[in-house]
Amino acid sequence: MNIVYLTTEAVPFAKTGGLADVCGTLPREVAALGHRCAVIMPAFRSVFRAGMEIESTDISFAIPMSPKKLIGGRLLKSRLPDSNVSVWFIDQPQYFDRESLYGDSSGDYPDNAERFAFFCRAALAAIARIDMPVDVVHCNDWQSGLVPALIRAAPDANPQLKGAATLMTIHNMAYQGNFAAGSFPWTGLDWSFFNHESFEFYGQLNFLKTGIATADHVTTVSPRYAMEICTPQHGCGLNGVLESKGSRVTGITNGIDTTIWNPATDVKIPVPFDPSNWQLGKAGNKQALQAEFGLESSADVPMIGLVGRLADQKGWDLILPVIETHVREGRPTQWMILGSGDKRIEQDLQRLAAEAPQQVAAHIGFDDALAHRIEAGSDLFVMPSHYEPCGLNQLYSLRYGTIPVVTATGGLADTVVDTNPETLANQTATGFYVYDFSPRGLDQAIGRALHLRYHEKKNWENLVGRAMAADWSWRKSASQYLELYDNAVSLKQGKHGRAG
Repeated sequence: MNIVYLTTEAVPFAKTGGLADVCGTLPREVAALGHRCAVIMPAFRSVFRAGMEIESTDISFAIPMSPKKLIGGRLLKSRLPDSNVSVWFIDQPQYFDRESLYGDSSGDYPDNAERFAFFCRAALAAIARIDMPVDVVHCNDWQSGLVPALIRAAPDANPQLKGAATLMTIHNMAYQGNFAAGSFPWTGLDWSFFNHESFEFYGQLNFLKTGIATADHVTTVSPRYAMEICTPQHGCGLNGVLESKGSRVTGITNGIDTTIWNPATDVKIPVPFDPSNWQLGKAGNKQALQAEFGLESSADVPMIGLVGRLADQKGWDLILPVIETHVREGRPTQWMILGSGDKRIEQDLQRLAAEAPQQVAAHIGFDDALAHRIEAGSDLFVMPSHYEPCGLNQLYSLRYGTIPVVTATGGLADTVVDTNPETLANQTATGFYVYDFSPRGLDQAIGRALHLRYHEKKNWENLVGRAMAADWSWRKSASQYLELYDNAVSLKQGKHGRAG
């Protein structure tokens, strides 16, 4: 099977979030299972800083963005690391040679509709030129959302795509690519296509709605989130469009790269360890973190880790009051925090770290190696998200024996099993749920976890061992995607009468 992935992010070339991890790993895993895969993405400035070899090609094209505006582009080429997966970059400096991918400190780039309409159209031009018959076009997030509609609007325009199935993966419903109706001409289609069945959404051009409505199948990054986005609470206005797809909406949980996130071989942590010696490994890594950040040196004080965006979505309206309470009451806990985002949250964390330097450590920014050290040294990982399409940090935590405390939403509910008498007895527990979404509820969940750690040692050891043994590798997820690809192609080819 031949699969082309369209994305704006893929590790190691461009990253702002989990999309990059998915598109940098899933194609590699699918290819390892015997299929031909390629990735097409913009040649952002970060691509040339990734340290990978970038080849020039003799492939160029021009896209008529308006009757008087012809925009040229060329293809560059590389590969995903440790794979035979080709990565094709659409090189158009006017649109993509910028310091950031989507915006700057003043907000989103004002020409994003034009930039990503060009990307969608250029990606189709690229497919026509790279000599690869395509069975599946797998689009990711709103930036590639126009592609299924463009293919449907001109089904015979590209012989490489004859009968190809289209998939649209939603990584976060909150980001939709919603623009003024005046942006529609950038699609290259006439206004008859601007209607409620695809491009139009309450008088505006909505890239994600277009992809959902016109793709042959829609996926999202966990089964629970697939159900949640079909409700008004989490559908961000598109729940009706998703409901109309019926059984053609599927949730597949993201995996993690277990060659990178492996405590037994991780060169980024001071003391590598595996399930057979996790007690020594956790103690050694905790001690190193305490020394690094000037926290009280103690094996008994529980360390609570947090890594990720400092944003309301992640439950900081719960976390900050709990940290405040622990500091004010002198609770025997330590907090190790890495992240950036909301300036108010950053300032509150810096204040708490200054007030209680032996109890709270906060590193504002992103540091991949530090993220590994926090996962390896912490006892608990707190992630009380308001909503979470999949989440990766709880999976890293499980892998490193750092027990997650999470809200039962989206991918968190799909990947973490709450600890209670029943799940302890049947040996399925891997973490703790926050049942009352409030600071008090989060504190109670942390309390339940610490009670088990200090008063039920055998149950705690079994919990940690079980968490580390769970399989959240991409190979498992890739197999599920392949089954979906097969079904989508069979339906599409049956519909079009295409031979296999």
